[in-house]
Amino acid sequence: MWNARTVSSRFVYRRKMAFTMQCAPHSLKLMSRCKTRRLLNNFFHQSFQLSSTNAPLSSSFPDICSSDMKKEMEKYWRDKVNLYDLNANAKDKFYVLSMFPYPSGALHMGHVRVYTISDTVARFYRLKGKNVIHPMGWDAFGLPAENAAIERETDPAVWTSKNIMTMRDQLKMLNYYFDWDREFATCDPDYYKWTQELFLKLFDKGLAYQKEAYVNWDPVDQTVLAEEQINTNRRSWRSGALVEQKLLKQWFIRTTAFAKSLLEGLDDPTLKEWRDIIKLQKHWIGDCNGISIDFKLISEIPDFPKILNIWFDMPEFVEYAKFVAISPQSVLNRKEYTYDIDVGIKGLNAKVINPFSGKELPIFITDKVIYPPWRDTRLGIPSASMDDLKFSELVGIPFSRHSIRSYEQQQQKLSEIIQKAKEWEIGGYPVSSRLRDWLISRQRYWGTPIPIIHCINCGAQPVPRDQLPVTLPKMTHLGSKKKFSIHDAKDWLQTKCPKCGGEATREADTMDTFVDSSWYFLRFIDPKNTQEMFSVKKVQTDFPVDLYVGGKEHAVLHLYFARFMSHFLHSEGLLPCREPFRQLLVQGVVMGKTYQVISTGKYVPESETIMEGNECKTKSGELVSSHWEKMSKSKYNGVDPFNLLNKYGIDATRLLILGDVAPTSTRNWSEKTITGINNWQNRLWKLIKLFKDEREKISIEELKSEPTDSKYIEDNAYMFDSRNYFLKNVTFNIVESQQLSVAISRMQGLTNSLQKVGIECKRKSREYERALAVQIIMLAPFAPHFASELWAIFCSIKHHLISDTEVDLNKCLFEQKWPDIDMDYNLVLHVYVNKRDFLKMKIPRCKLDLMTADTVLEYVILNPYYQKYSYNKNIVAVNFQSKKGCDASLYITMEKQKED
Repeated sequence: MWNARTVSSRFVYRRKMAFTMQCAPHSLKLMSRCKTRRLLNNFFHQSFQLSSTNAPLSSSFPDICSSDMKKEMEKYWRDKVNLYDLNANAKDKFYVLSMFPYPSGALHMGHVRVYTISDTVARFYRLKGKNVIHPMGWDAFGLPAENAAIERETDPAVWTSKNIMTMRDQLKMLNYYFDWDREFATCDPDYYKWTQELFLKLFDKGLAYQKEAYVNWDPVDQTVLAEEQINTNRRSWRSGALVEQKLLKQWFIRTTAFAKSLLEGLDDPTLKEWRDIIKLQKHWIGDCNGISIDFKLISEIPDFPKILNIWFDMPEFVEYAKFVAISPQSVLNRKEYTYDIDVGIKGLNAKVINPFSGKELPIFITDKVIYPPWRDTRLGIPSASMDDLKFSELVGIPFSRHSIRSYEQQQQKLSEIIQKAKEWEIGGYPVSSRLRDWLISRQRYWGTPIPIIHCINCGAQPVPRDQLPVTLPKMTHLGSKKKFSIHDAKDWLQTKCPKCGGEATREADTMDTFVDSSWYFLRFIDPKNTQEMFSVKKVQTDFPVDLYVGGKEHAVLHLYFARFMSHFLHSEGLLPCREPFRQLLVQGVVMGKTYQVISTGKYVPESETIMEGNECKTKSGELVSSHWEKMSKSKYNGVDPFNLLNKYGIDATRLLILGDVAPTSTRNWSEKTITGINNWQNRLWKLIKLFKDEREKISIEELKSEPTDSKYIEDNAYMFDSRNYFLKNVTFNIVESQQLSVAISRMQGLTNSLQKVGIECKRKSREYERALAVQIIMLAPFAPHFASELWAIFCSIKHHLISDTEVDLNKCLFEQKWPDIDMDYNLVLHVYVNKRDFLKMKIPRCKLDLMTADTVLEYVILNPYYQKYSYNKNIVAVNFQSKKGCDASLYITMEKQKED
């Protein structure tokens, strides 16, 4: 009889022997393969005899692989599956990046999902022979950490550091294969030194500037918000507070300068699987069909801005502007400083200076003009717009014609206006009426200091490069839950002007945390560089990111800012391309079931509810509604991922996370499918056990003898086909469609095929052995520990028929290479005529790999079905899409049928 201790001891000992034979092959390399195999088998016989003297080898494996056994395997293999950096010198890199987390102190299911996805893909590409970059770091600055530190009366740096340590340990418990030597946190001075350098690069180019403007003020978090951080109800994206308008002098980054470049970049043919993210980005940027200009405001109105930014779509006529209209709903409508002109029209006691004509323009408060979308101001040019002409007649502005008489004159004037605006640093870049410059000033402590010094004589001066980083001052908590303020650090604020040497003051605002995360993917390429942000030579080979994995909630803001920085640095000659992320995998949210009291809206835990018939109630009898929502502690619908680890182990949890639904889909959390996962692992366990038992029973002579089963030839062919079919589909689902759940389903399909064939095929077929090897290698990225255990058993078997060119039985699983489709396997050529599915043809891989558009077209034209139904119509265009070892597609465009 078997008991848990006996099983465990046998497993641990056997694993030690198997791993010794695989992973310490230096002495074995001196032996022949035959001797190595013989020695390997002796080890196994001896190890099992130690545990049970009279137990036969075939009885050394229990029929069921329990959760406890799988945990034992994971304990043994956890370090070994991450040992190998075999492809570090490979020229062909693959950079897979998951969005780095804010160190809140605990991983949640959303984290586990995104990092399991990226880890699976990273392991896959390592098996493909790529030099994989798979880094991890921490988006550590920001309000949540500062607010948490205030709440606990501690230093944000201490709070953040503790959380990073906790979460790093949690990630290591999940045994992800991250490049930990690339790790950094954005709050490290060694990192934000280069964020400050990036700011100064923008400042030097006139793309970082300070101006006084009405800004969005969060009264709860006591800080400014960018337009991008406010929802459609004018509430803060973080605190939920109703945003107020406040006049402050703030720092901006002129992202509008790259609006057209960012819009055009979305049509880059190298972008892959961006799907609806392109629509979101295009909607955010808008059509770049106008320009925005900063006009000077003249008024004696207190607390009134000195600059007014106006967007208009006829820059060539700006010299002929006669007035400015402002919406009655605008914050600029100061009623006490207006006067009546007509019904629905008031004048404002202020003027706008037209920089292109030098004239003062009157300002009217009215709703009798049409304002551009997202704007509450309009520049009136009566000689270029009938609407402006009608309004100018209402307010008594005399009409005067413009002098532009030809298209050539118009284009010349347009170019002249845009050039002047750029030289004067007042705008002039093609942009939509929606897009504004990026407001980066934040009135909070825990962020990157803005490297500017203010001098009464010299104005705003950049901190000299050799004085970077400007580190945050040490702050002591003042109690009473008072917020931290850099303004309290008087000694830190006082400094010398770098230009004149006089008394000066440091900038007290810090940067928006989106600045920190707008370039972190570049620092991961060269994280230890102390001389520059990154080596230009290194980014030439390692940039862009090949696969970026993260949540859809970052598909607009973060992605837009990261793309802007990439476009800017490319324009400076520092990057080889504009777009930072070649392929996106936008994973769906993990949802938990919530229970809400209908009468009050209060959330209650599931444990406090009961079912009475078809109705859900609290234990006190209140009616409860249930629905799926994003997991949240406050809604009692979260799941602790480490409870799953304790119950099922790492690999079963990974398969549970990845299975059921595609990574891009929302996941309504359920553990019901764990039974299916366990059953599949048990079926794999039984397959390898049976294969070992059968091979151990026979001699090499019997193995090579002619089969006697009449179905053997059919089974052997079925194994050949199954190996290639499922290998092709799993590879496609990882690389192309990103459907990791379908990849798991396909692997389960191969398991079914391996179970179907007769016993003689399982015992003697080379194709069966090849298919079993493929099964284990394909499983490796998804369940690395369990697959490593299966591989150790597979390699320990006495007799093998598989070729040395396919696998190396003396090496561990992650030293293998991802299998190839056989050259004589028939791949599918999909033929489409005028965008309609027309024909499928099976062609051996050896032929299809060599085909060009011309040769494949000749092949298709000879097909009887094509000849019968193409009606001899002329071919207008041909598009052939193919990759080696993959199905291919031929798109034929034909002329339409002519009528008699």
